Amino acid sequence: MYEVIFESETTAGRLFDKIIIAAILVSVAVVIADSVPSINRRFRSGFDLAEWLFTILFTAEYLARIFSVQRPWRYVRSFFGVVDLLSVLPTYLALFVPETHALIDVRILRLLRIFRIFKLTDYVVEYQLLGDALAASRRKIMVFLSAVLMVVLVLGTLLYVVEGPKHGFTDIPTSVYWAITTITTVGFGDITPKTEIGRLIASVMMLIGWGTLAVPTGIVTAEMTARHHMGLLPPVPPRSCAACGAGGCPPQAQYCHMCGTALAPPALPAANPPTRR
Repeated sequence: MYEVIFESETTAGRLFDKIIIAAILVSVAVVIADSVPSINRRFRSGFDLAEWLFTILFTAEYLARIFSVQRPWRYVRSFFGVVDLLSVLPTYLALFVPETHALIDVRILRLLRIFRIFKLTDYVVEYQLLGDALAASRRKIMVFLSAVLMVVLVLGTLLYVVEGPKHGFTDIPTSVYWAITTITTVGFGDITPKTEIGRLIASVMMLIGWGTLAVPTGIVTAEMTARHHMGLLPPVPPRSCAACGAGGCPPQAQYCHMCGTALAPPALPAANPPTRR
């Protein structure tokens, strides 16, 4: 059971991952379609049946994951354990909440099913690789964000002094909000500078925002490229820990990066059978 659920290198493991990925995508599509009133009125019974089928499937998967690891409680408290629980819990909780007295609560519980989309990160290896690159770049990204925050705070305050409340810049937080929407090139247009100096400052912020959008992407891309050239990105999918169920363990790792349990040696590829003449 552990090899099928946690090890995607095997044939059965790949088939299991494909089935769960398809179920996740279809269940999320059902949640989205169920929120449309016209579609909900036509296919309400079908949506309810599909929801219970997906709930039973994900519940069985959740229980199988708990029973197949040596340390179930560690898996339950992990990120993927919480996501797996959130993907099935709202359906069961809705049974105990009277719809006639708490319609809003039931609706919120049903919308929590959208957390199933995070289950994809447990099956797609590229999510783990991207997460490693983001974690390695977090200090550089934090320095970049702090620099952007300083620019936004200074220029937003400057616009508050230049424009004033009569042009919509009633206080510094409102001016900083305008600066954030401008430097991110969003530009809602609810607040706009009216003076010539204010427009000049806005133009400078637009140019700064245009130039800073590519910085985080460049940081993460450079980190992924460096890790690839250093051989830190394994050519095969990472392994999972049999004790806590944590994924992302590199093939060369000897111990789990979450619980420290010794990992089993990676399975060697089967030799090709001799060819008959």
